[in-house]
Amino acid sequence: MKNVRSLIAAAVITGFAPVASAADLSIEVQNLTQGIYFTPILLAAHTPDASLFEVGEQASMEIQMMAEGGSLEGLAAIGTSISADAVANPASGLLGPGQTTTATMMTADTNTVLSVVAMILPSNDGFVGLDNWTIPTEAGTYTVYLNAYDAGTEANDELRGSGMPGMPGMPVPPPLDPLLGTNGSGVTTEIINDTVHIHPGNIGDDSATDGASDVSNTVHRWLNPVAKVTVTVN
Repeated sequence: MKNVRSLIAAAVITGFAPVASAADLSIEVQNLTQGIYFTPILLAAHTPDASLFEVGEQASMEIQMMAEGGSLEGLAAIGTSISADAVANPASGLLGPGQTTTATMMTADTNTVLSVVAMILPSNDGFVGLDNWTIPTEAGTYTVYLNAYDAGTEANDELRGSGMPGMPGMPVPPPLDPLLGTNGSGVTTEIINDTVHIHPGNIGDDSATDGASDVSNTVHRWLNPVAKVTVTVN
């Protein structure tokens, strides 16, 4: 797995460079789901030899912290090893269904790829992700659609919990609290695939007070893609 390096060098977005100079970017992220929330988003321009995550590889502890609890602290803590240009939390909190957030950034000429991550709620260890997308060198507007991934670090029991890494259960911030059920027995206690992989989606059920899941099967299911990223290179 490529060396995971922090992609939060500052809480401002900076642009991606054309081949020999800095680039001025506008980046828009849209939540395409009907009932899923994104935790604080990390947008990062960095060098191609670094990677936040890789599909088919085990997640780092920093990715686990983000995917299970929405924390960007771990990614920020290891960020000093690379001169990444990044913005954390452009939406100033959760990005709800159908909502859009926009940030601008100016990047160094060596930071030629873009990565995006944020936890998806409700989920045990699901996250929306973009891995090392090459930033175009020509001015224009470019669109990328993002999938939801499973970090492979926690069983998808679909039950309320703390969101602490290594602990079962889903974090439940205030906007989600009234939308979830209680007293579920748990969908599963097994981790079938312990590497980063396409998320199988929530199963849910139609009971608010018992059943297998605390997730609603009519609200909190999804199909990929779950997000649209629009990058304008100026």
